[in-house]
Amino acid sequence: MRNRLIGVSMAGVMAAGGLLALTPLSAQAAPPGDRNVTATLFERPYADVGKICTDSLGPSGYGYVEVSPATEHIAGPQWWTSYQPVSYRIAGRLGDADAFQSMVSACHAAGVKVIADAVINHMSSGSGTGTGGTQYSKYDYPGTYSDADFHTCRQDITDYTNRENVQTCELVGLADLDTGSDYVRTTIANYLTGLRKMGVDGFRIDAAKHMAAADLQGIRSKMADPGFWVSEVIYGSGEAVQPDEYTGLGDVDEFRYGTHIKSAFQGGDLGGLQNVADGKLPGDQATTFVDDWDTERNGSTLSYKDGDTYKLANAFMLAHPYGSPNVFSGYEWSDPDAGPPSGSDGWTNMHADPEITGMVGFHNAVGDAAVTDWWSQGSAIAFGRGAKGFVALNDGDGDLQQTFATSLPGGTYCNVAKASADNCAGNTVTVGDDGKVTATVPAKGVLALDTAATS
Repeated sequence: MRNRLIGVSMAGVMAAGGLLALTPLSAQAAPPGDRNVTATLFERPYADVGKICTDSLGPSGYGYVEVSPATEHIAGPQWWTSYQPVSYRIAGRLGDADAFQSMVSACHAAGVKVIADAVINHMSSGSGTGTGGTQYSKYDYPGTYSDADFHTCRQDITDYTNRENVQTCELVGLADLDTGSDYVRTTIANYLTGLRKMGVDGFRIDAAKHMAAADLQGIRSKMADPGFWVSEVIYGSGEAVQPDEYTGLGDVDEFRYGTHIKSAFQGGDLGGLQNVADGKLPGDQATTFVDDWDTERNGSTLSYKDGDTYKLANAFMLAHPYGSPNVFSGYEWSDPDAGPPSGSDGWTNMHADPEITGMVGFHNAVGDAAVTDWWSQGSAIAFGRGAKGFVALNDGDGDLQQTFATSLPGGTYCNVAKASADNCAGNTVTVGDDGKVTATVPAKGVLALDTAATS
């Protein structure tokens, strides 16, 4: 279920885009299998990511981990310094090439594929010394790019209804690469190919909206095996560049999903989620997420600061069949510019929250089964996934006591949103031979049953 692609932006600004109906150059879908959930470990050191793959992501059933950019970047404590590369060496604050290679090997050993966040639209906005010692100035990156490799529009983007302005001018002052240039395409393709040779399985294409889709296709064509891509293309009504222009390259981040989720949960009427796929990219081309590092900071989506409601929103994403889910796991912050913690404290660890990991298992167990038995009542919803699963979510402030119709076979089931992976004691629910289940779903709680977890 997906052709993977992704993208991010800069200091609270969101990027995306391209043109042209593309003939896929082998817009490669993710390898077959029942694990298509991604965990984004935002700004996590590569040594930590490898351990997390081994201890948590692999055992929990995640299929992919997305890691922050592996390039030398400008110096500074802010998170967004990672999104201002100054060379394509792996020499950033998250680790060197050896750490990156060890991470890939550890994740693969745990059964988790690696998606690298690729910043290829731009370089830096100023001058200085990079995290790996490179001396650079804007439009001059020794051994990589010189002035002629950048677009001649040396002004900020001002008009999102103008394609040329969006794709040739500068995103928040960042030196905008001329991705129509053969040299630039070759240089980027060589960088991505190097990551592929280290075992990277695919790429999130940051700020894809700010590069013509034909330019990205040109980069792919220079790679013997480009892997699978996810493009960051932020939808904007009336804008010149739209997400569906990039589906020939792989999956596309569906930003409208997160805003829809926020509206439903904060509006207190979850029934509208029955039509969550309406007006969005086809599910087999969409990467879905409740939030990412940009949207949690600009307030367009829910975030970890919304507490239990945020967890319920992620549970819905993992329970519903639309799109390929991406669980965002970042760190706590009060200053939107603040960089990542330097130690083990301060991370949200959302990827490892028991309710989330239980729902990853549910997602894997129900596969592509259709939605059945939809029920809604204000801030509560319930639905089945054919004869394979059933879920009820209660975002209300009081317990929900209800008899639900399901399509499950009769029997005793574990509530995988509550039970530990190896112990269902105290968390069993009985489904009658008629498919009905009477249960109490606590406030801000989830009931999730699937045929892979019975007792």
